[in-house]
Amino acid sequence: MTVDTAERAIERLMSLHPKGFDLALERIERLLQRLGNPHQKLPPVIHIAGTNGKGSAAAFSRALIEASGKTAHVHTSPHLVNWHERYRLAAPGGGRLVEDAVLTEAVERVADANCGEQITVFEILTAVMFVLFSEHPANVAIVEVGLGGRFDATNVIAHPAVSLIMPVSLDHEAYLGDRVELIAAEKAGIIKAGSPVVVGQQEWDAGREVLVETAERLGCPLKVYGQDFIAVEEHGRMVYQDEGGLFDLPLPRLAGRHQLANAAAAIAAVKAAGFPVSNRTAERAMTTVSWPGRLQKLPEGRLSALAPEGTEIWIDGGHNPGAGAVVAEALAEAEEKRPRPLFLIAGMLNTKDQTGYFRAFEGMARHVYTVPVKSSDAGTPNNELAAYANTAGLSAEPVNSVSNALKLLAGTWDGEAPPRVLIGGSIYLVGEVLRENGTPPD
Repeated sequence: MTVDTAERAIERLMSLHPKGFDLALERIERLLQRLGNPHQKLPPVIHIAGTNGKGSAAAFSRALIEASGKTAHVHTSPHLVNWHERYRLAAPGGGRLVEDAVLTEAVERVADANCGEQITVFEILTAVMFVLFSEHPANVAIVEVGLGGRFDATNVIAHPAVSLIMPVSLDHEAYLGDRVELIAAEKAGIIKAGSPVVVGQQEWDAGREVLVETAERLGCPLKVYGQDFIAVEEHGRMVYQDEGGLFDLPLPRLAGRHQLANAAAAIAAVKAAGFPVSNRTAERAMTTVSWPGRLQKLPEGRLSALAPEGTEIWIDGGHNPGAGAVVAEALAEAEEKRPRPLFLIAGMLNTKDQTGYFRAFEGMARHVYTVPVKSSDAGTPNNELAAYANTAGLSAEPVNSVSNALKLLAGTWDGEAPPRVLIGGSIYLVGEVLRENGTPPD
C-alpha cells in the first residue's frame, strides 16, 4: 500500500497546527457541525478508554466481531509506522487499513472545513475518523480514546453501544492529575447516561470505585471484572465465565497473562453492546487476534539479523510503570518455560516515569542499552535514561541506536544460550524499530 500522499497532507497540517493535546470539545464540535455531524451517523460504537490495554481491547473486540461474521471499523492511536494504521475500515473477511487516496481526500476535506481556525492535529484526525466511519458501511465502530476521556476529541459520541474502561493507572499526569482517582474520573467521562458500561480489571481499588460510582449514578447497566465476569488460565487454556456460563478457550494469541483479562473485558463489552458471542466465536477470536507492537515478537528483518544467532526479540510500546509490570511478568513466565538471559534496549519520552518503568525489571534484566527516541521531540537523552535505569537498580549504558545495541550485544556474546531481548519503553521507539526492520503493520 502506498502511503506517501496522505503522509504529506498530514505533515502539512502538523506545520500549521499544534501537535499535542488541548483537552476541550468546542473545536471538534464546531468542525464536525461544518462536516454535517458525521459522528451522529456511525454504526453502534464500542468506546474504549483506560491507561493500559486499550489497544489490546480494541484488537480483541475486532476479532470477536469479525469471527461472528460481522464487520468493524477500528480507530486506534498513536500509530507505529504510518498514519493509516489509525483507521481500519470494515471489509468482508476482515478490516483493512484505509487506502492512501481515501485517507488523503478525507484529510483535505476536513482541513478545508476547518478554514484555518485554531485546532490541534489530533482533533482534525479524529474528525477524519468520524468522516471515514460514517461514509463506509460496518456493523460496529470500535473507537479508542486518544487521551483521558472526558475532554478527548472522541468523546462527542453521545450514545455508545458500550463504554469500556480498561486498567487505570498513573500516566499523562500533566493532563489528567497525579492520583489514580483523578485519572479514573477523567476516563469515566466517556460513560453516558443509560448506556452500558464494562469495567476491565483494575489494579487500584480507588480507580475502580470511581468508575463504578459514575456508572451507577448515571443509571448504566454495569459489568465489572472480577465481579460479573472473569478469565483464568487452567491447564493451558483460558476459561471465561460470566452470568451466561463458561467458555473453554485457547490462550489468546497475544502474549502475556494480562491478555486474559483484556480478552475477557472485550468479550463482556461486545456482549454488552448487543452482539451475541458464542464459544466458537470466542475461540476463533483468541486464535486470530493481532495487535502489533505490544509484546510482539519482532519479525525477521534487517534489524533482527544483527542480533546473536537464535536471539528471541520482543518489542513493546508500554511506557509507564503499569505497562512495565505486565511486560516483566510476561517475560518472567517466558523465563520459567525457556531460560534465557534478558537484555533491554530502551528509549523513553521525558514525560514518563522512567525509573518506575525500569524498576519492574530489577533482578531480571542482565543489562540495559538506552537509546534515543529519534521520532519524538520529547525523547529522553540516552545518557540520562541510563542514569534512570541505574537508579532503578539496573546495569545500563547509553548507545546511539537500536542497531548498534544489537551489534554490541552480538560482538560481546559469549556462547551461552541465545539471549532474550526486549526493545521497548516508547511506542515511538517501537515504530522506529518496525520501520527500520522493514516490517510495518498491515
